[in-house]
This record gives sequence, structure tokens and C-alpha cells, in this order.
Amino acid sequence: MAGGHSSNDSRGPASIRRPAFWQLALRCTQIAATVDVAFFGLFLALDSPVLAWVNVISVAMYVAAYVALKRKHNRVAVWLIWTEVLVHAALGIVMIGWGSGFHYYLLMFIPAICLSAPRRWVFRGLAGLWGYYVALDILMWFVAPLQPIPQSALHVVHVFNLTVVFAMFSYLSVFYLGMVIRAQKQLHKAATTDALTGLLNRRQMQYLLEQEVERFRRSGQPVSLLLMDLDHFKRINDTLGHETGDDILKAFANILRQELRAQDLVARWGGEEFLAILPQTTPDAALQTAERLRGALAAHNALAAVPADSVTVGTSDSEGASEGQVTVSIGVTDLRAMDTATTAVSRADTAMYQSKEAGRNRVTVYDVSALSGHSATRDPVGSLSPE
Repeated sequence: MAGGHSSNDSRGPASIRRPAFWQLALRCTQIAATVDVAFFGLFLALDSPVLAWVNVISVAMYVAAYVALKRKHNRVAVWLIWTEVLVHAALGIVMIGWGSGFHYYLLMFIPAICLSAPRRWVFRGLAGLWGYYVALDILMWFVAPLQPIPQSALHVVHVFNLTVVFAMFSYLSVFYLGMVIRAQKQLHKAATTDALTGLLNRRQMQYLLEQEVERFRRSGQPVSLLLMDLDHFKRINDTLGHETGDDILKAFANILRQELRAQDLVARWGGEEFLAILPQTTPDAALQTAERLRGALAAHNALAAVPADSVTVGTSDSEGASEGQVTVSIGVTDLRAMDTATTAVSRADTAMYQSKEAGRNRVTVYDVSALSGHSATRDPVGSLSPE
């Protein structure tokens, strides 16, 4: 006999409806049925047939609970599990005594109540369990066991029950710890990533950029930034709908993941803006990376499945882009000695808007020449022309 994890139906607490809880409940019914099979053999060997056949009923109840859980009849499963444990513990104690250790199984309901019951019922559930536990204890002060077994056999049953409960508590503890760790990871992911693209979100990227600025001040190793903006994105949304726009954002995010290095950081910075931090990268190397990204987007052609006459993107003012294609304008800069995260992004933003003004679908490096102090733009065919 072993206590299963409490469950509930679709009207119960949200936490209980999670697949992980269903899996735990199913596994606990299997373990409990196995323990009761072992009890059947043990009590037959101890010449206690009544308790032996009680375990047959217990196995049947756990099988029924398992089937009920499989069919999502969760209230029925909970009722069967609670009834089996409460009644079986009481019978074991009354039949062979408190020293048998059957009362330990009642303690397994404490975490089940705390984690699965609605908050308003937790205290009542714990108080009821405590009252039942104490009532059985007090009862055995005045009532002798109905079917006592030899003291040596009682010790065997006690150790067996203690071992089973210890193992079950250990299993549940590992499960709950794993669940907490997974929940923490999910919360961290939700707090640091963009839900649509799976890239870092702006808040996390701002934090990482500030860390990168501090690292740059200590080491002096070059760090470059790419600020990227998909061209005519509002027109795409208005013409083809936001679902298509979302697909384009996800496609470009995948391109960024594929084309950038493992040490590079990339985030969705705004609606259709993306920011990448390239550690140990000079502006010239960053320019090459930006051109590779622009070329990868052109090759991917996120709107290839859309008829060319359904949207015109990039043909009127963006040399090198054909109808139905999505293009990107990119601004490039590097970290400077007196930079903050804000000033660095501002320079990249300036360079990106210069790409827009120069005709879109191109890359602009801010202050690419230390001597001229001006920016330079690389047009779609690859020539670099000072502004």
C-alpha cells in the first residue's frame, strides 16, 4: 500500500491539470499496486490471510484509479486513492498494531494536500488528516490488535513500511524539485526571451549590453553592434496581415540564429528591429557579417510563397530587391572608450536610418573611417561609398 498523489478534474486548481502531475499520479498508482502485491505475499507468509486479501482489494482500487486517470475521471481517481490509503492504514493498525508502521502512509498526503488542494482547503485538509492520524493513535492506546503477529514479524512489517514510505517520499521530493527547477527555467525564459521569435527580449539585451560595455572597458577587445530593421514592414502587415508579418519575423530570427556565431548575442529590439552584439569583432568584420545576413535574407525570400503581385516591397526605393521580397536595413557601429549602452545603440540606430535614407536594403557603418569621421554605406551590389 502506498499513497498516490492527489489530483482533481478540470475544475480543480490549475497546477493539478498539468501533464506532469497526471504522470506522477499514474506512476504512484502503479507503484502502490506493486507494493500491495508484495504485501499480499508478505501477509500470507505471516499467516495473516485477512490482511493478505485486503491487499487484493487495494490492488483492484489502484487499477481502477489508474484507468480513471487515463480517462480523465480525476475525481473518481482521487476518491479511490484516498479511500484506499485511509482505510488500509486503519485496518493495518487495528489488525496488527501501531508498531506495524501503516500510519506512515498517511503522512504522504501532506505534500499532496499542500500542492494540489485549493488554498482555502489546505488548512482544512491538513487539520482533517492530523485529526484522523491522532484518532488512530489514541484508539490504539485502549484497543488491543485484533490479529496480532509475532514481535519479530511486526518488526519486519514496520521496516518494510518505513522503507516504502522513505522511498516514496524520496521519489516525490526528486519529482517536486525537478518540477520547481523546470518552472524556474520556464519563468526565466519567459522573462528574458521574446515570445514570438524565441530571441532575447529588449530588457535582457539591455542588461547584457551593459555587461558587455563593462567587459570592453576592462579588456579593450573590440565589440560591434548591428541594428537591423526589416524594410516596409508596416506595409507588409497592412497588405498581407499580421500573421504573415509574424511568420516573416520568425523566419528572420531563424536566419540570425543560423548565421551568427555561438558567442554572438541577438535580440528582438522592437517591433521589426533586431539588435546583435558581436564580441571580439571589428567594424570591418561586423560589416561582412551584416552583408552575409542581408544576403541570407534575400536568399531565403520569406515571401516566396506569396504571389508577387500581392505585395510590392522594396522595388521603388530599394535597388537590388525584387517584388515580393523582404529586405533589411542594417546599421553597424563598435563600442568606444566613453560609451554607455545607450550611446552605442544610438550610433547604430543613426547608421541604420542612414541605410533607410540611402534607399534601404543596405548596410551602413557608422564612422567607419577614423580619419574622415563620417559614415559609409554599402549598397546592395557591394560598393562602399562615403556619405
